[in-house]
Parts: sequence; structure tokens; C-alpha cells
Amino acid sequence: EEEPEFETLEEGVLQVGSCLDYRPFEFFKKGEDEPTGFDVELTDAIAAELGLEVEWVRANFDTIFTAVSVGEFDMVAAASTITEERQETVDFSDPYYNARQALTVQSESGIASTDDLGDGDTVGVQKGTTGKAWAEENLAPQGVEIKVFDVVTGAFTDLESGAVQGVVNDEPSSAAEIENRPGLEIAESIDTDEDYGFAFSKDNPDLTLAVNEALQAVIDAGTYEEIFMKYFPGTEVPEEFRAT
Repeated sequence: EEEPEFETLEEGVLQVGSCLDYRPFEFFKKGEDEPTGFDVELTDAIAAELGLEVEWVRANFDTIFTAVSVGEFDMVAAASTITEERQETVDFSDPYYNARQALTVQSESGIASTDDLGDGDTVGVQKGTTGKAWAEENLAPQGVEIKVFDVVTGAFTDLESGAVQGVVNDEPSSAAEIENRPGLEIAESIDTDEDYGFAFSKDNPDLTLAVNEALQAVIDAGTYEEIFMKYFPGTEVPEEFRAT
């Protein structure tokens, strides 16, 4: 099979724009000058597959898509959800992360899924999140009261005390929250069709294609699963990203 022909701004180098301060996707460990994180390790694996060195470029998330579209770097890796609006400016890779929500409950509650919630139940969410939007759209019609918190830790504390019956929140964040709250468990993963993708200039379709092929190779080799389990312990690897 022929290698896809692609070009990068600098030969042999994949310049990647990111805001680099969004745990656990991309961040700096104290005292280190090379970033780490889920996006970072996955990008490294993809670049290795393509025979490229990675060079990280710190960029402002507000303008990052415009920046890649005018060729300030080759690719964006910044926990970016693929949206129709963003697709007007950039091309996205195939999805590389399924940003699921999770329903967390008290372990002894007998609540197995969001279907078990109804009149008289209250669910905690954080303001401005996709979890809040999902709960308002799907649980409020079931008679569930939605209680909005400024900080998500408040929702989990209320769940521990029984003031709310469930919390709908990002799955990795929920898994991290309940590590030190032994009475709580994730009852259900909720797929809200929110996927992260790498973003590219529309002028470079060959690179988008090459990265898609490399991503699939990384998934097939089981490398994706290893990286996922390192950064999202306590969370199941979504089916589409498991080694075949």
C-alpha cells in the first residue's frame, strides 16, 4: 500500500497548535518544558506513524481554527469538539475521542440509568456544560428537577448527602471526582454525539487523510487503548476505539 503524499509547513515536522493548559488532554507537568496529556501522547503516536517530529505551538483557543486555516501551524490538537460551525473554517480528522457524559449516583440507590429518574428526583449539573444541556433536554421532560451548580464539586457533595439523586457531568471528570467519594458510582455512560477531532487547513486535505490513516493504525495496534487507560482510569474505552 502506498504512503499517502502529504506536505507539512516544515519538512519532517508536524507543527501542532494547542492551548496546552487543559488537563488531562494537554498540559505541562511542574518544572517540565515539554507538554504531556492524552492529546499529546496520541499526537506523538500518530506523528511516529507518519515519520514526523512534533513541534508544539501555544495558541489561543478563541482564534486557533483561523490560525490553522491560514497556515500558522499544520494541525490543531486541543480537545476540540467537531461542530458544523467550525467546519466552515477548517477540516477535521475522523473523531479521536468520544466526549461522553456520565450519570453518577449513590451506590446503594438502585438507580441503574437515567430511565429510573422522574418526578421527585433532582439531578445536579454544572452551568455552561453539555451535561446541563443534555439533562434539560432529556431529563426535565421526565419530571426531573435540574439543579445548576457553579462548580461541579458542589453537585457531587450534594449527591453524597442525598440532596440530589444524580449528577450528569463529563465522564472522565466524574470518574476523577468519585475516586475519593466511596459512596458514589457511575451508573451509565451517556453518548451525546460529541466527538473531538484534530483540525487542519482546508488547503491541506492530504495531511488530513494521512492523519486519519495513522490514527486508525494507532487504534488497530492497541496503542490508543493504552493511552486512554492511562489518562482516563475508571472509564471504559468506547467500542469504536478498541483494537480490532
